[in-house]
Amino acid sequence: MAAYRIGVLKGDGIGPEVVPAAVDLADLSARAAGLSVEWVELPVGLEAYGQLGDTLPPQTVEALRGCHGWVLGPVEHHRYDPRLPSMRNPSGTLRRLFDLYANERPARNLPGVPSRYEGVDLVVVRENTEGFYADRNVLEGDAELLVTPDVVVSLRVVTRRACQRIAEYAFQLARRRARPGRVTAVHKANVLRRGDGLFLECCRSVASRYPDVAFDHVHVDAAAYFLVREPQRYDVLVTTNLFGDILSDQAAGLVGSLGVAPSLNAGDGYAMAQAVHGSAPDIAGRGVANPTAEILSVAMLFEWLGRRFDDPAATEAARRLEEAVGAALSAGVRTPDLGGSATTAEFARAVRAHLAPGSML
Repeated sequence: MAAYRIGVLKGDGIGPEVVPAAVDLADLSARAAGLSVEWVELPVGLEAYGQLGDTLPPQTVEALRGCHGWVLGPVEHHRYDPRLPSMRNPSGTLRRLFDLYANERPARNLPGVPSRYEGVDLVVVRENTEGFYADRNVLEGDAELLVTPDVVVSLRVVTRRACQRIAEYAFQLARRRARPGRVTAVHKANVLRRGDGLFLECCRSVASRYPDVAFDHVHVDAAAYFLVREPQRYDVLVTTNLFGDILSDQAAGLVGSLGVAPSLNAGDGYAMAQAVHGSAPDIAGRGVANPTAEILSVAMLFEWLGRRFDDPAATEAARRLEEAVGAALSAGVRTPDLGGSATTAEFARAVRAHLAPGSML
């Protein structure tokens, strides 16, 4: 590729602090790897609502169609009024509009980061477009029915197509990883017999086409138990939307903090880098947010671009960015969530020093 267009959506809360830090470092890494990137800043979230009357303006969506991928900061959608069509959750809406059906969330030990376990290197692959998510599984409305003031019925959608393709994504990922690959399907088919039963059936069907990748399955409650007891047993866990959201946060806690938990929302045509953590309004504006997760999320986006376009420069940019983050952490530069005292800017400068030796700190 001659050049990539990557959208930049800062989001709410700590987003305007961690996203610019991540983009600045990603741009430096890209240039060092010979990768040409045009970063396109676009309005989103509460700032966009204040200026344009929409948390996800139509011009932002249209501009994203001309991008190869984008970076989305955390959004404070709990503050949005769900009764207003102009206050959509940008994260869920973009996943649905661009069919970003796979949410890849790695959890691994990072150098210099205190954690309860060693040898953790797993990925939660979460189906991203349906399930118990009210903004993703019906054409209109929110899929939650207020039967009486005291009774709510929430609808879940599970389709064969979505189950098949998320299983395919998980097995392809397991095949790419350095260790002998293993996929574990996480479900509750003993209780949710039809929905999770269909999911498990699809995972078994896909597994039969990947004889080089080991396969097993486990109930979600047992998976949560074994994550706490022996997380090293897992490689790639593939699961439905809600289960994946919960288990990936749990896995982040095993390796230090949500502040080091990256993720990628990927489809066949687009991908969106988005850290696992939320907008953290309690620390917004204080300059102490950890940008690690956002930086590593952009590295995942570079990796995706490298695979999609067979571009070694994009892959190299991802490698450089990951190694620079690891070097900064190894040197003991840590933000308060990791027990350190570095500010967001100080951590970013430490990463920059490893990307561009000799640069000013």
